[in-house]
Amino acid sequence: MPELPEVEVVRRGLERWAGGRTIAGAQVLHPRAVRRHAAGAADFADRLKGHSFGPARRRGKYLWLPLDEGVCVLAHLGMSGQLLIQPTGAPDEKHLRIRITFEDPEAGELRFVDQRTFGGLSLHSEVPTAEGDDTLPDVISHIARDPLDPAFDEAAFHAALRRRRTTIKRALLDQSLISGVGNIYADEALWRAKLHYERPTATLTRPRTVELLGHVRDVMNAALAVGGTSFDSLYVNVNGESGYFERSLDAYGREDEPCRRCGTAMRRRPWMNRSSYYCPKCQPPPRTRRPMTVPTGPAGVRVVPR
Repeated sequence: MPELPEVEVVRRGLERWAGGRTIAGAQVLHPRAVRRHAAGAADFADRLKGHSFGPARRRGKYLWLPLDEGVCVLAHLGMSGQLLIQPTGAPDEKHLRIRITFEDPEAGELRFVDQRTFGGLSLHSEVPTAEGDDTLPDVISHIARDPLDPAFDEAAFHAALRRRRTTIKRALLDQSLISGVGNIYADEALWRAKLHYERPTATLTRPRTVELLGHVRDVMNAALAVGGTSFDSLYVNVNGESGYFERSLDAYGREDEPCRRCGTAMRRRPWMNRSSYYCPKCQPPPRTRRPMTVPTGPAGVRVVPR
């Protein structure tokens, strides 16, 4: 599933193109593509007509296009969703699900293509953020800020980690704590920080948390610079181009390959219906405390030392 860098690449492409264009109509070609829009396909298309998109926006892995009157189109890319900008009249893609046209034919078309139909578009009201300084779609109002957001609060994130009885990778994937981080970039950041994915969050010091956040930002910015991570043709930008960060991955997908830091064979372990990739030498598992034993005398009578 696309993570923050991949969604941000798409957002940037839409931002340069979609803002201010007036919608002539929308055609829903597959009902699953609007299943999150409770009023149905006809209502979705009717409510778009005559409105204009504002600049594309994002929080974590979620992308939306604001309309006027406090309403927005939220895009859920799922496993294979693509938002493509195509010339008017260009041949339809095999898995085209939604087509949005504009009053200016030179503007082209915005197409939602989705082979596996896990993604979709839906209309939602925008509500103020918890901080009251911005707005976002109501259905994602619980999503935390992402680490590339200038307003991300490192101190609050560290305090939340210390309060939670969980492990560090689970925390990184908890979108109510920190958004945008998925399985790939969690493994990459943890490898860079030399942290095992099962490290308890309560054991992290403030400097260690700050260091880890720095690695999260570095790996995401590196991915952004080359268009994100594309393992197949399903993730592309608005022009249909793939990203190239998979060539630079240090941990994810490198089972049995030598660690780029120490040469030890990388390992993969099943984790929450996914996989975790790590170096057993650079990222040793956390030590488990042995339970205290009380010596016993004859017939199991406890011996209390004086």
